[in-house]
Amino acid sequence: MKRSKEIVVVSHCVLNSNAKVEGLSEYSGVLSEVVDMIVQRGAGIIQLPCPEMFIYGIKRWGHVKEQFDTPYFRQQCRELISPIVQQLVNYKNNGYDIIGLIGIDGSPSCGVSKTCSGDWGGEFMENGGMSYKAIEKIRNFKFVDGQGVLMEEIKDEFCENGIDVPFIAIDEMDIDKNIAQIREFFESK
Repeated sequence: MKRSKEIVVVSHCVLNSNAKVEGLSEYSGVLSEVVDMIVQRGAGIIQLPCPEMFIYGIKRWGHVKEQFDTPYFRQQCRELISPIVQQLVNYKNNGYDIIGLIGIDGSPSCGVSKTCSGDWGGEFMENGGMSYKAIEKIRNFKFVDGQGVLMEEIKDEFCENGIDVPFIAIDEMDIDKNIAQIREFFESK
């Protein structure tokens, strides 16, 4: 069988939801509906690293974008994605089509068109119990338009290396609707 010469880049948790913050995954291990579409198309898959897992590990709390929007976290993202970008440049220079990058909306790292935001930080406990300030900060959590930190860094790296790739979002609040949108995207390519 001939090579398709097509590549799809996916956020880490599309192929391994075990890397997600405990309790946040809407699927068991692999987002099989999306992966099956890619496999049936005959495209190759490149899995992005998960900077949250890399830096904080599996026992981490949920975070908001503002907590990751630091020079160190951005530098770590760039270091993690540099080998991936180099591979994609090589593929592109040799006639391969990078047909899309699939991210996870709502993620502080991998959000494509939506990320999570809030005034988080500081101590949660006060006088032996949950502090009022902490409760207010949790209540102020929201989803906002914008990209996660990793996606911002990838877009910059792609731009610097002449890679023009459409970004597609998985919104776990409505996976079924998203599956249909991703199917339409692949059919249009």
